[in-house]
Amino acid sequence: MFESIKEEIEAVKMRDPAARSTAEILLCYPGLWAILFHKLDYWLWIHNHKLSARFVSNLSRFITGIEIHPGAKFGKRVFIDHGMGIVVGETTEVGDDVLLYQGVVLGGVSLNKGKRHPTVGNKVVIGSGAKVLGNITLGDNCKIGAGSVVLSDVPSGTTAVGVPCRIVQEKKEYKLDLDHNLPDPVAAAINTILERQDAMEKQIDLLSEKLDVPKEELIDDSQIEEIFKNFNFEVLDNYSKKE
Repeated sequence: MFESIKEEIEAVKMRDPAARSTAEILLCYPGLWAILFHKLDYWLWIHNHKLSARFVSNLSRFITGIEIHPGAKFGKRVFIDHGMGIVVGETTEVGDDVLLYQGVVLGGVSLNKGKRHPTVGNKVVIGSGAKVLGNITLGDNCKIGAGSVVLSDVPSGTTAVGVPCRIVQEKKEYKLDLDHNLPDPVAAAINTILERQDAMEKQIDLLSEKLDVPKEELIDDSQIEEIFKNFNFEVLDNYSKKE
């Protein structure tokens, strides 16, 4: 038991540069308290002391702001950073070396009495406010971006962001870090459109200059045939290449 507690404390030291001492971790880290409470209420749960387990679980929620159902299975060295608002459902399974930030929900979307909550692999990072819902699997070494909603499996070693989440980074090697600078495919698409729009604006300016026609009139349909007859589009292509 004491070796297990020592292991959880070492996990906090590895994951949080603000942790200065063992005493500080024991006294000031509600995420650690929630894990220790869960060790007790899970023992009560599997030994058929259901009511006592639920009572300890609710006591833990009152003290820490973290709600973990006593039936949930947790691996070793799970670090709950800050933790306020975390909810973990009954049939959830969490692997080793997992990092959970505040506001994470590992919830169910079914009234089925069987497996209805997520299975989280080893060395997974789930960002603040992410919602992982249903009987789905997050593979080993994957990252879930803050605020994401995950409704389907996420392969091992990948990064997923968005609502609903999308895979934005393919398989990568595991690295212990707190990096949340995750790629955003929507922002990348918008930037591409804006860049294309800027290029088109420059092309319109060039057309206006070459044809001696006010820029506003170039969108008039009556001008289109004249443009195709009189303008050398090689000039435009060369201009675009220079830009």
